[in-house]
Amino acid sequence: MPPVAAPHPPRLPPLERARVVGAYANTAVETARDQGADLARLAQACGLATLTPAPDLSVRQYMRLLDTAAAQLGNPAFGLQVGQRMRLATFAGYGLVLCTCADFRAAAAQTCRFEGLAHDLGRSEIVEGDGVAHYYWHSPWLDQPGARQLSESVVAGIRAFAHWLAGGALPASEVRFTHARPAEMSAELYEQALGVPVSFGAPVTELRFPSAVLDAQIPHADTSLFPELERLAGERLQARDRASQEPPLLRQVREQVQARLMHDRATLGEVAAALALSGRSLQRRLAEAGMPFTTLVDETRRELAQRYLRDASLSLTEVAFLLGYGQQSSFNHAFRAWFDCTPAAWRAQALQAAAAPVA
Repeated sequence: MPPVAAPHPPRLPPLERARVVGAYANTAVETARDQGADLARLAQACGLATLTPAPDLSVRQYMRLLDTAAAQLGNPAFGLQVGQRMRLATFAGYGLVLCTCADFRAAAAQTCRFEGLAHDLGRSEIVEGDGVAHYYWHSPWLDQPGARQLSESVVAGIRAFAHWLAGGALPASEVRFTHARPAEMSAELYEQALGVPVSFGAPVTELRFPSAVLDAQIPHADTSLFPELERLAGERLQARDRASQEPPLLRQVREQVQARLMHDRATLGEVAAALALSGRSLQRRLAEAGMPFTTLVDETRRELAQRYLRDASLSLTEVAFLLGYGQQSSFNHAFRAWFDCTPAAWRAQALQAAAAPVA
């Protein structure tokens, strides 16, 4: 039986808006630092003031970081070594979700769904057939400088994190890269780093392994935490996807609304003036974008409410004030309409999930 086609991976944002979060980039920064790289020079090459702590980067900046670090260190295997160091902290946006999955099939599905929380470097896809699982990694950026270091770091990272979840090595049969093998890297070096035969010049980056691996249980997974962590990750992904795909005007208006809520100045007139537009012009342009001003304000409040409630140092009264509500009761009423529970109940559940230890 041939491999069964899976849904095509989600669309990535345009390159100019594609991002890599700081937690993911930090593994590369720490690897470079520990190998003796000059982080000030690396930051300069990326057009940044500093890399410590690692900030969110554009995809171009992250690929430049990998490429420049490899050249500066004279280390053609730098990307592989970055991937070998990837652990839970690298995937901070969704790693905890994977730790609460019952088996690797569920973890693979959640990776395909949530990897956008960590980066826009590419997207994963799992296809099965004849007892073999094909883990495809699709990236449209492999014509950019640093592409080899990127794809090698991603594949090594998939292997390293899967082994970390399993508490030991998992069987695999082959890795395929789209690029040619560099002259300075032997086939033996690749096989030693990845633990399987490696081929080059493939149409898509691919890791092959027995389908039975997907049904292997994840040791010590606390599956009771999965529903809440999966919900929180879903909310973050929705916000991130919208921010990367929506027109710049909507992002600008959200930023202006957020800055003015606590001062009760998040009005159409105030925001329009800040953007050097008339109120009528802003209304028209928002209507063209399919987002009325009142809806945008409500969405901004909803997302900020979740962010603020995860901060245990803020009282419920302070959260209501930061969101521009004159009375706590008004905030409670709006929150019930959003989430069908009180702010206090939502906070208790979110803080419990965040504090839960991972085995």
